[in-house]
Amino acid sequence: MSRPEPPIDVRPITEADIPDWTRALNTGFLRTPDVSDREIADRASYIIPSRTLGAFDAGRCVATFRSFPQELTAVGGTPVPADAISNVTVTPTHRRRGLLTRMMAHDLAAAKARGDVVATLIAAEYPIYGRYGFGPATWSAEWTVDVPRTGLDPRWSGPEDGGRIDIVDGADVRKIGPELHERVRRAQPGAVDRDERWWQVNTGVLRLDREPWTEPFFAVYRSAAGEVEGLVSYTADDRWGDGKRPLNTATVNWLIATTPDAERALWRYLCSIDWIVTVKSGGRSPDDLLPLCLPDPRAARITTLADGLWVRILDVVRALEARTYDGQGALVIEVVDGAGFTGGRYRLEASADGASCTPTSTSAELTLDVSDLGRLWLGDESAVRLAALGRVREQRAGAARVADALLRTSRRPWCPDIF
Repeated sequence: MSRPEPPIDVRPITEADIPDWTRALNTGFLRTPDVSDREIADRASYIIPSRTLGAFDAGRCVATFRSFPQELTAVGGTPVPADAISNVTVTPTHRRRGLLTRMMAHDLAAAKARGDVVATLIAAEYPIYGRYGFGPATWSAEWTVDVPRTGLDPRWSGPEDGGRIDIVDGADVRKIGPELHERVRRAQPGAVDRDERWWQVNTGVLRLDREPWTEPFFAVYRSAAGEVEGLVSYTADDRWGDGKRPLNTATVNWLIATTPDAERALWRYLCSIDWIVTVKSGGRSPDDLLPLCLPDPRAARITTLADGLWVRILDVVRALEARTYDGQGALVIEVVDGAGFTGGRYRLEASADGASCTPTSTSAELTLDVSDLGRLWLGDESAVRLAALGRVREQRAGAARVADALLRTSRRPWCPDIF
């Protein structure tokens, strides 16, 4: 008779576990499993052991999971505390054993107890996270711009609004970038905060073994009053065709701007650089200004369109009261949450002056899973569309249209970051 295998232990890691945990992470992401002392030291500098989980089989790490504190901007600009989830892997030999379910349950319970309003993640694979109550709340698009086709005047020499664009270096970016980003993310539903480490990694101060570093160009837009209103980081290749014809591509790493003037000027700058015939925008909001900045918008074609930030509501009342509403009305929703964190029936009363959300015993007008509330919360998805798909159920005719009138936003939410 065979002896039963010992159970797999799921627990927060200790500092001594970091090398084994990192090796399991690299294995899960199909990166070389080699772990350098530099990588171990880097991970030890920023992970929170109590929020970094591992699954251990006979002492060896076979699954990884990490969360960290985050601020997520709700519609209207209020930051809400979020449980940001990353580094989720299961070693191929240990799939389909419920390890992710155990780690997710542990983390979400802790997040709920801490008082986090939502949990967030970027999904490497689409089908996984809906069963844990997450829904795709933002989308991301990338454009490829055929510069000669744009119709832009190649003789452009700078912004027409009195502003100016200057090349700066990484040290300048570390000085002016964080404050600029704070202004940007407070105005952008779906945006998240960036810590000092983000700026160090993205300006080359901190170089990671697993990610080769190419020094980018940085350009800053200053208004006529001298105010910093935009920054872009980009790289360029060196490609020439027959007859000494330049075929170079500028690839945007990130571009942030607090005003439409700054955003338009930075796109115009990128399309005016000598020898650049193609601009790749990097991930942008699907309703970005870029295509319509061009005399011929067909010069910019979408080459990638994919889900971005996924949201899991942990507190319906605080989530719905944190955001603003352009319309006015009331709606009773029933939220189904199989994990038991925030299910129930709630009455939302909203106007431009604010909102209240209270538990109620009144009959529901709209019933939906917590994952679909995550889709709707930032204003990107349509309850009418979800009702047509059978994901949202109207208990009163027209309730989905009321939800759209309250929840949808004039500009789409967007998360500029991957974490």
